[in-house]
Amino acid sequence: MLMTVPRADLLHLLAVYAPTDPDELRYRTEMLDLAAVAHDPFDRHEYAPGHFTASAFVIHPDGDRVLLVHHGRIGIWVQPGGHVDPDDARLIEAAAREVTEETGVADLTPIGDGIVDVDVHVFPEGSGQPRHLHYDLRFGFVAGSGTLAATEEVRDCRWVTPEQLVALGVDRSVLRPVGRLLGGGRG
Repeated sequence: MLMTVPRADLLHLLAVYAPTDPDELRYRTEMLDLAAVAHDPFDRHEYAPGHFTASAFVIHPDGDRVLLVHHGRIGIWVQPGGHVDPDDARLIEAAAREVTEETGVADLTPIGDGIVDVDVHVFPEGSGQPRHLHYDLRFGFVAGSGTLAATEEVRDCRWVTPEQLVALGVDRSVLRPVGRLLGGGRG
C-alpha cells in the first residue's frame, strides 16, 4: 500500500494529544515509536507488530448517545472504524469514511481538530490474518442526523446511552472516551 497520509501529520496528531490516564500515555508512546520506524504505519498487511487504524466516537445530535457497531468478525460492540485506505489524505477523513461505510451516517461535524483518544489492542487471528495489534487513533464527531443504516460491514449499529454501554459489555477502551465526550468524566 502506498502511504498517502503524511507521516508528519501522524506524528503531529500524537505529539499534541494529551493522554488522560496511564494507559493512554503508554499507548501514545508505543504509537510514536511505531510511527518513527515503520516503513508504512498504515499498511493493513503489516502484522509485526501491527498497524495504525482510525475510528470515531460519534455523538447523536441530541448529545445523549454514542454510535456503536456490532463488529461482525470479533462479535463485540465498538465504535465505527477500520483501516486507513491509500486514498485517505487525512486520518480524520479515514475515520469519517469508516462511519459512513459501516452505519450510513455521512453528515459529521468534527469535535475539535485532533484525536480524542488513543488505544492499542490485539486483533485476533482470522480471515487469513495472524494475531496483530491495532494502533487506533480515535476521533470525535457529532452526527447531523440520527438515522442509521447498518451495512454489510457490521452486524448491527445503534445509538447507545451511557447506561446501556455496560449492558452491552463494552470494555474500558470504549467507556473512557465516551465518558469524556458525553460529559460523564474520564470513563
